Amino acid sequence: MSDLQNTGFGGATVGKSDFRFQRDDQLLIQAHIGFAYLALLLGALAGVLQTLQRTGVISLPSALGYYQLLTLHGVSLALVFTTFFIIGFLFSGVAKTTGGELTPRERAWGWTGFVLMAAGTALALIPILTNDASVLYTFYAPLKASPLFYVGLTAVVVGSWCSSVTIFSAFRRWRRAHPGESSPLFAYMAVATMILWVICTLGVAIEMLFLLIPWSMGWTERVDVSLSRTLFWYFGHALVYFWLLPAYIYWYVNIPRLIKGRIFSNSLPRLTFILFILYSIPVGLHHQFNEPGIDSVWKFVQTVLTFFVVIPSFLTAFSILATFELAGRSQGGKGLLGWITKLPYKDVRFLAPFLGMVLFVPAGIGGIINASYQLNQVVHNTLWVTGHFHLTLATSVILTFFGISYMLIPVLRGRTLTPAMNRLGIVQAFTWVIGMALMSGGMHAVGLLGEPRRISYTTYNDHPVAQMWFPYRQAMAWGGGILFTGIVLFLIIAAYLWFFAPKTETPNEYPIGEVTPDQPKPPLFLERWSIWIGVAVGLILFAYTMPFVQLFIHPAPGALPMRTW
Repeated sequence: MSDLQNTGFGGATVGKSDFRFQRDDQLLIQAHIGFAYLALLLGALAGVLQTLQRTGVISLPSALGYYQLLTLHGVSLALVFTTFFIIGFLFSGVAKTTGGELTPRERAWGWTGFVLMAAGTALALIPILTNDASVLYTFYAPLKASPLFYVGLTAVVVGSWCSSVTIFSAFRRWRRAHPGESSPLFAYMAVATMILWVICTLGVAIEMLFLLIPWSMGWTERVDVSLSRTLFWYFGHALVYFWLLPAYIYWYVNIPRLIKGRIFSNSLPRLTFILFILYSIPVGLHHQFNEPGIDSVWKFVQTVLTFFVVIPSFLTAFSILATFELAGRSQGGKGLLGWITKLPYKDVRFLAPFLGMVLFVPAGIGGIINASYQLNQVVHNTLWVTGHFHLTLATSVILTFFGISYMLIPVLRGRTLTPAMNRLGIVQAFTWVIGMALMSGGMHAVGLLGEPRRISYTTYNDHPVAQMWFPYRQAMAWGGGILFTGIVLFLIIAAYLWFFAPKTETPNEYPIGEVTPDQPKPPLFLERWSIWIGVAVGLILFAYTMPFVQLFIHPAPGALPMRTW
């Protein structure tokens, strides 16, 4: 192995954890990661075009609509890129930690999921490109898309369920072979992530199968808007944690190895992920404060439950900082904060996720504001919300995904992350941060000044209020352009690592952190998934039974389909 991969670019020798994927596993993981990068390119191109159009920098041709681009941007990045990348990453870590390879049956489930998700993406892409599904990336009645859009995205969901079988099966196989032992932390967290995903996607699957697909095909004339949106937000908020938990896995499990440290606790991360399963799903009504038809009492109940999600986030912050401090002090860090100087900031595999951690602080604060009953009324339909969304998914999560890519591609491809590519990766990470600071910062500021979201452009005939927004629009335009530059840089680096980087003679390191030998064994009840799934179902029934009963007892008259493009 090259010196660069042994030192972590920071001068501190990383213990060896050499690994080479079995060929069939390698192909499965590469298929998911490669497809994700194609979606990233498509979504980024749509994103920069719609940002420049909305800020008045360019005018789109008549054949290309703003909402068409916005839908393509959202579906490509928030649904397709994230789902394919997350599943590919989870497959890699599960294969590494549950015996070194997947079984043929597990790979078969993985390929079944991939084919369904890829075919579903292609189906959904057709009406988007023909401007017959310009409904944003959400499934929000009464805007109606082509049936292909809903059928395609349903196939993506079903495919992801098949992929979850691979992870569940590998975990169960390891447990049977190691009775009484604590499960590998990566595999444990992967199972928790997919449990959350399966439970939360039931809501959007029901919405599409029983409401939107029949409606889009003309089998029903009207659709209950309140019911469909409630089912969507049952899924929509937990979706954020499906994006976030794989980033947390990298923070908890992979980064300790990169910084020559050890995992602070073997039990705390497990408890954290269980709490995310419990608290991230029964909270969707806080996205519906302005929706009629749902009693405000239940909106308030779910607001309170939303604030419980802060608990596992704070536990994560404590655990990660403790890991960093112990690693820094073990390498000679002195004084109160001397350990900070010992972290490997010159290693892009660490730096990119570290920048995401730092930016997750303001993102989390914004989330608390959005979920507050009164403050939400100020920002709900403004660009503040769009800025918050980009500061969470497109900053904390995506920066971590960049770091994962710089680690994973060399392992997958048997190539070297060269010093030149590492330096370019650092430039790319800071380019992304600068672009997001300008774009998301502009969105937050102009949102507080009242500029609405979900619209293509607002001038109000050059009203003085709209003129106040102009400087922030300029910041958004500059930020969008810089972000696109960051994506191009990333894809150049990824392509180089994939095809052209020097090959290694020995297996690369797949960094998996270890706990200290004196760590107590995690309590057995943390491994009993039946208990926690049962508790999660109980919380969901508590939070959603009465709202759904109210929606069925007092149904809305139903809305006719709308096509505004």
